[in-house]
Amino acid sequence: MPGPRPLGPPLDPSAEEARRWAQEELAKAIYNQGPSLLERFLAWLGRIWDQLMGIDGAGAVLLPVVVLGVAALIIAAVLILGGPVRRRRVGRASASMQVLDDDDRGAQALRSAADAAADAGDYARAVLDRFRALVRGLDERGILADRRGRTAREAAASAGAAFPEHAGELARAGELFDAVCYGDVVPDAAAHQWLRDLEQRVSTARPTSHDGTQIAEGWSVLQ
Repeated sequence: MPGPRPLGPPLDPSAEEARRWAQEELAKAIYNQGPSLLERFLAWLGRIWDQLMGIDGAGAVLLPVVVLGVAALIIAAVLILGGPVRRRRVGRASASMQVLDDDDRGAQALRSAADAAADAGDYARAVLDRFRALVRGLDERGILADRRGRTAREAAASAGAAFPEHAGELARAGELFDAVCYGDVVPDAAAHQWLRDLEQRVSTARPTSHDGTQIAEGWSVLQ
């Protein structure tokens, strides 16, 4: 009997070879010995049904009860599993992340950080720092009051009141900030470039009062 074969160099299969090996491995009997969870559940229902049908005259009477009981179990499982998801979605819909509470960087430092993150391919960080740069820039210009606890949604609404021509895009920018913070959106280079362009346009625009006239910076401080 030949001895054990010496180990060769580490294998480096192609994608096609790796897929074929996985299919062959999963096809082995060891992976198909036990019934699935669904098969066990159906077998359990079958045993219950056989027991009920073994009772004289009980099958026809208990059939509606069994059907309603199974339906109730399914509905209860859906409600239990779906409830936390719905609550989480509702909570997120009404929540907004704070923007600058723990960040003392100036607008220019935030812009540089956003550019560096984008150059490194970290577009999530780039988007977050770019929106913070937008808000910090308005703070430095006296258009937004320096207030702790301001959320992205609040900042976008206040900025939109000062720059009505950009209000829609600013609201979208606040939503993007929240979505990236919550992990609901993975931004790409285009998302950061759009926000970068918006931040540059807002940084050079003049704030407008409610009657449409331009006002001097630092004289209309929005909360």
